[in-house]
Amino acid sequence: MNIVVVGLSHKTAPVEIREKVAFEADALEDRLAQLLALPYVSEAMIVSTCNRVELYAATMRPEQVCVELQRFMAESHGLTPAVLNPHLYSYACQDAVRHVFRVTASLDSMVVGEPQILGQIKTAYGHACDCKSAGLVLNRFMHKAFSAAKRVRTETAIASSAVSVSYAAVELARKIFESLENKTVMLVGAGEMCELAAKHFVRYGVSKVLVTNRTYSRAETLAESFGGVAVNFANFREQLHRVDILLSSTGSPDYVIHAADIKAACKLRRYEPMFLIDIAVPRDIDPAVGKIDSVYLYDVDDLQGVVQANLKEREKEAIKAEEIIDQEVLRFHEWLANLTIRPTIVALRKQLEGVRQKELQRTLSSLGNLDDHERKMLDAMTSAIVNKILHHPTRLLKQLNCDDDKLRYLDAVQMLFDLSIQPPSDDMAELPED
Repeated sequence: MNIVVVGLSHKTAPVEIREKVAFEADALEDRLAQLLALPYVSEAMIVSTCNRVELYAATMRPEQVCVELQRFMAESHGLTPAVLNPHLYSYACQDAVRHVFRVTASLDSMVVGEPQILGQIKTAYGHACDCKSAGLVLNRFMHKAFSAAKRVRTETAIASSAVSVSYAAVELARKIFESLENKTVMLVGAGEMCELAAKHFVRYGVSKVLVTNRTYSRAETLAESFGGVAVNFANFREQLHRVDILLSSTGSPDYVIHAADIKAACKLRRYEPMFLIDIAVPRDIDPAVGKIDSVYLYDVDDLQGVVQANLKEREKEAIKAEEIIDQEVLRFHEWLANLTIRPTIVALRKQLEGVRQKELQRTLSSLGNLDDHERKMLDAMTSAIVNKILHHPTRLLKQLNCDDDKLRYLDAVQMLFDLSIQPPSDDMAELPED
């Protein structure tokens, strides 16, 4: 049995292509049933996110199934192969295993180390389980992918540093204040970046969120979502002395906060530290504010510098992560290779053992009065003969890879010995010794 992956991602296809091949959640059951109906597809799974759409399959015929999955991807969305195929990638066997393990560990993500993809893969696997399109192979495969991702998270620092501007602001604030508990945050502006940063600040324990915006209703809406307080834009400067952390992004062509505003606030605060983040372009905060004692001012370029430095650190950690992935790929590949050939080896050994037992009993009956020692000697001798006969073919089958030429050896053995092959099960994870 082998793993096959066919798909596209942000690396191979623009958004206008990705959105055309996305699978709707309420249509997954039908789509998975259609995948299982394809020739040689034993198990199937669909991953569909904004950045990637991938089909996973377990099969004994990887080359044929790659072609079938490409055709399925195009026909399911009314696209021609000429339009879609240039954006598709196909992986089979060990390459497919490595690809999925890397994806699940977020090594193939737009932002290396981001945590969302693991949850998305788990959701996709959950759909496959619910629709009963995942069996022995995909069950083991996905659990190994999840454990590989966990190893990457725990044994490397790939996700420990901020790689977004909004989170970099929170990371810097935590360094300045050590703890964000009992701190007050003010958002000047109610745009997406301010909202994202506020979510991070709340997650790390700030006690109060103040929101001001030129449109007061927008400030009220955003403040309500965080259990905060809206402040009228005309007099928000009067509240600055209450603020430990201020994040500004208004889109104003002129400075919104001046040095005099912050000096007055610092005096009322008795020069307790203030952290100001200006992510507006043009800038909202007069750069002269950064020269005031006890005030820490960062603009968007400063934060981008933090992000870039952190990205470089993640790249270093990614090298360690790739080593972990290589180890896990080999372990799963060994299990999968054993699963593929074990039914044939078990059937072959069972058949020869049956012949041995039958002939041994016939011989013992014809020999007459033998003592227990002599009977055991004959049993051991015939058992050794069978083991020696099986030794070479068993070793050869254990060395098989997933290409069709070598799979023919399995077919040949099954035909030559007229073997009855049972489907693999959980207890076929390991091969017996020769």
